[in-house]
Amino acid sequence: MSLSFEHVTLGQRVLFGHGQAGEHLAEEMARLAAGRVMVVAAESETELADRITSGLPVALRWREVRQHVPVDLVERARAAATSHSVDALVSVGGGSTTGLAKAIALTTGLPIVAVPTTYAGSEATNVWGMTEGGVKTTGVDDNVLPASVVYDSALTMSLPAGLTVASGLNALAHCVDSLWAPRADPINRAIALEGARALAHGLPRVVVDAGDVQGRDECLYGAYLAAAAFASAGSGLHHKICHVLGGAFDLPHAETHAVVLPHVLALNEPAVPEAARNLRAALGAGTPDGAAGSPGDGSATASLERLRSSLGAPTALRDFGLQEQDLPDAVERVLPVVPESNPVRVTPERLHRLLRAAWAGETPRSES
Repeated sequence: MSLSFEHVTLGQRVLFGHGQAGEHLAEEMARLAAGRVMVVAAESETELADRITSGLPVALRWREVRQHVPVDLVERARAAATSHSVDALVSVGGGSTTGLAKAIALTTGLPIVAVPTTYAGSEATNVWGMTEGGVKTTGVDDNVLPASVVYDSALTMSLPAGLTVASGLNALAHCVDSLWAPRADPINRAIALEGARALAHGLPRVVVDAGDVQGRDECLYGAYLAAAAFASAGSGLHHKICHVLGGAFDLPHAETHAVVLPHVLALNEPAVPEAARNLRAALGAGTPDGAAGSPGDGSATASLERLRSSLGAPTALRDFGLQEQDLPDAVERVLPVVPESNPVRVTPERLHRLLRAAWAGETPRSES
C-alpha cells in the first residue's frame, strides 16, 4: 500500500552538551541580540539558574512558579515582563517553568530559550496550557515554541530519583501517545519509537547510578525526541486524561502521567498490533539483554510494566491525593475531550474502569 500523509516539523535550534549550558546560553542571547533578559526559574532552581545566566544581560529574575500554570500567576508575570522592557525569556527548570515562559510569550511574542532540568519535553512543543477555576485549557500557537533549547545533562544530576523516574515516564508517555494521536504519521511514529528506546535504555542506568552521564544524556535525547513526536502528532487519550486530572484535582503532573500511562496502553494495545509490536521492541532496551522486546515475550504493556517495576515507578493516583469519590466527576470531564482518533471506543464504563484501576494501583489489563 502506498503512503499518503501530511507531516509538519517545527523549526527550532537544539544545543546539546554536558556542562555547556552557560556557553550555549550566551551564544543564543547574542544571536537573538537580546539586551534585557527575563530569567524564569523557581526558587529551588535559583542557584543553578544564577550560575548559568551570570554572563547574560538580565533585567528581571522571576522565581514564582506553580504547576499547571495558574492564570493569575501568568498575568502578574506578563505585567512584570512589560514593565521591565524585557526582550527575551530564558526558562531554567521543568515543565511548569517552561509552561510559564510559554504563557508569557503567548501574548507578548517574546522569544524563549529553554533550559530543561527534567525530561518534561514542553520545551520542544508549541503547546501551551493554563489553569483557572479547576479547568486546564491548552492550545497550540507558534509564539510559544522556544526559539532554542539548551540541553545539558549536568543540570539534571541533582534531580531526585523519584522525580527522575516520574519525569522520564512522562516523556515516555509522549512517545506512546504519539503512536495513535490525531496527527500520527510514519515520521512522528518513527521519532516516538526511537525516543522510547532511548528512554527505556537511559532511565534504568540513571536509577542505578545517578552520576551516569551517558545515561543522563540518553534520557535528555529521548525526552527531546518524545516531545518532537508529540508536537507533530498531537495530544492523544493519555494526555487528555492527565490534563483533566491535573487541572481539576491539582495532581502532580509527572507522577500522574507515570501512573496513568500503562492503563491507557493496555486499553489501546489490542487495536494497534503493529504499533504495539514496535513499541515492545523499543521498550526491550530497558532490560539487560533486551528480552522485553524478544518474540513471544507478550505485550507492550507487560514490557512497560517490567520497566516501571525496575524503576520503582509510582502506581496509584490515590497516593497523590485523588479520592475515589472524584472518579465519576473525572469521567464526566474527560469524555468530551476524548480524541476521535483513539483506537478503541471510549465509553463511560471503560473510562471509569481505567481511572479506578489507576486510582487503586491495579495491574493494567486489556479488555480484549
